[in-house]
Order: sequence, then C-alpha cells, then structure tokens
Amino acid sequence: MAQTTGATSHAPPPPTARGSSGGGAAAGLVLFAGVMMVANGILGIFEGVVAVAKQHVYVSTPNYAFRFSLYSWGWVHIIVSALVLIVGFGVIAGQAWARAVGILIVAVSLLANFMFLPYYPFWSLIVLAIDVFVLWALCTYHPQPRR
Repeated sequence: MAQTTGATSHAPPPPTARGSSGGGAAAGLVLFAGVMMVANGILGIFEGVVAVAKQHVYVSTPNYAFRFSLYSWGWVHIIVSALVLIVGFGVIAGQAWARAVGILIVAVSLLANFMFLPYYPFWSLIVLAIDVFVLWALCTYHPQPRR
C-alpha cells in the first residue's frame, strides 16, 4: 500500500469544456476577426479607388452634415482600409500589438463607414456589422499565460 506523506499534489485540474476560459473558441474568433479585417481592408481599398476614379458610382447627398467630396472620401477609405489590412495580417499572425492597434483602427473604420452611409448605405451597413463583430472579438479575447 502506498503511504501518504501529508503533502498535497499541486497539479492543476484538467480543463473542462465549461471550466476553461474558451481559449480555443476565443482564439478561433480572433482568427476569424483577422480574416474579416483582411477582407474588409481589400474591399475597402477597392471602394476607395472607385470613389477616387469613378465618382458617379456613388450617390451624392446634398444636405449631409459631414459633406466631403467623394474624392476625399475615397482617400479616407483607401488609407483606413490599408491600415485595417495590415493590422489584420498581424492579428492573423497572433501579434498582441495587432489586437490592441486593431481595436483603434477598426473603430476608425466603423466611424468612417458610419459617416459614409448616405453615399453607399447598403454596403456601409454590412461593413458596420462586420466592424462591430471584429471589435467584439478583439476586445473579449484574453490569451492564457503559457506555463
């Protein structure tokens, strides 16, 4: 028979589906958010190029509070979308800085697309929904410390 020496075992309990912090699922959501950032970045660059090159594609709203020329909006979308694309690759690579910077850049993208609603409403609403999901995924992910 084995004798006990009074010492207790300090081994961590095995992770369970409900007891773990959702590391696999949360990491999967962040990976999906990174992929959505890359897709949003590519499509946003195209959206900006169209606004710069072919301004007649978009609706012109005469009495909009945030009225800029479509040429200006095009460059705003190109720059913001390029940043979203670059940071999206960092999120996919698992960089902690990319998650932090991604929150800021996606918030700027959300604001820009909100202000672009009168020019291209349907697509802007889709991008707003994607940006809200990406913000949620980046804000709720807490990686487990390595042991």
